[in-house]
Amino acid sequence: MNTSHAPTPVNPHKAGPPLWLLAELTYRCPLQCPYCSNPLDFAQTERELSTDEWVSVLRQGRAMGAAQLGFSGGEPLVRQDLPELIAEARQLGYYTNLITSGLGLTDAKVAAFAEAGLDHIQVSFQASDPELNNAVAGSRKAFDQKLAMARAVKAAGYPMVLNFVIHRHNIHQMNDIMALCEHLGADYVELATCQYYGWAFENREGLMPSKTQLVQAEQEVNVYRKRLDATGSAMKLIFVTPDYYEERPKACMNGWGNLFLTIAPDGTALPCHSARLLPIDFPNVRDQDLQSIWYDSPGFNHYRGDSWMPEPCRSCDEKQQDFGGCRCQAYLLTGNADNADPVCSKSPHHDRILAARNAADHATAGLTGLIYRNADNSRLFFRG
Repeated sequence: MNTSHAPTPVNPHKAGPPLWLLAELTYRCPLQCPYCSNPLDFAQTERELSTDEWVSVLRQGRAMGAAQLGFSGGEPLVRQDLPELIAEARQLGYYTNLITSGLGLTDAKVAAFAEAGLDHIQVSFQASDPELNNAVAGSRKAFDQKLAMARAVKAAGYPMVLNFVIHRHNIHQMNDIMALCEHLGADYVELATCQYYGWAFENREGLMPSKTQLVQAEQEVNVYRKRLDATGSAMKLIFVTPDYYEERPKACMNGWGNLFLTIAPDGTALPCHSARLLPIDFPNVRDQDLQSIWYDSPGFNHYRGDSWMPEPCRSCDEKQQDFGGCRCQAYLLTGNADNADPVCSKSPHHDRILAARNAADHATAGLTGLIYRNADNSRLFFRG
């Protein structure tokens, strides 16, 4: 029985304030990345929050204690009010981060964002060469634009933070990716091995690298780190291993409703950016103030604490470290978000992770077999 459908009373677990606020300003995006974590039915999203509604959200979040603010999407640059929102966030005292593909960014916008008080810009890439980058992104101009904007961000005095989602079609480029980042003068590079939610879950068989590929890639990163240290380079490499190759789950979002608060484009409040796929009724900022959403709503109290945990999590001596793992992953892989995250070797559903690893060792699908994130495909999912 999937108890996630049943109403859940407020959990007596004492929640602290949300320290990290993610403002998903829009699901609109010029790219079509097949690993996007946006919901499959994003094309059905209701009216986006207005500027005034976002300003109210930012003010409420800051009053509750939120200190870090991320502007994301989709592509947040399609929102014409972004400079106004950045300026409001600066006035409120947030540390602000723009997470962007770089498409739609210009030198003038970089300067305007700096003047408005933006602290940090992260630019994403799909590969180290234009052909593969543009094929994955679904845009013929993406790579050149990303290069230009990465340089513009650096020239404006921001730390250069680059993000590459790593999967079976670009993992062989690891050394070239790191060399490109070093050439651009990157300060921080996130080599984020694909995590399987949203569109990535639908494309898992075509994206997941084999164990051999993953081991080799991690070795290459470690060697490159040593070379950077030896030459005195300040560039930092962050390599994120996919959950599917771990034996213990991650402490997802540092615990449900513990530190992270996401507001979706239509105002839905979520404990993580993927949680709207769960069969839980989450509140909306148009209907309820942020404080009552965070502290009192059944959605945010659903998996707080450990009283909800079944075995083997309930009696596990590691439950205070991993909080039972990821609820979205449990739901996607078992159909019941209450279950232990199948990544855990103690989970009775761990065989599903082992099967996925085995499939990755024998996968042969190319880029043409992937389902790309676009409005037409989103509408097909909604009808399905």
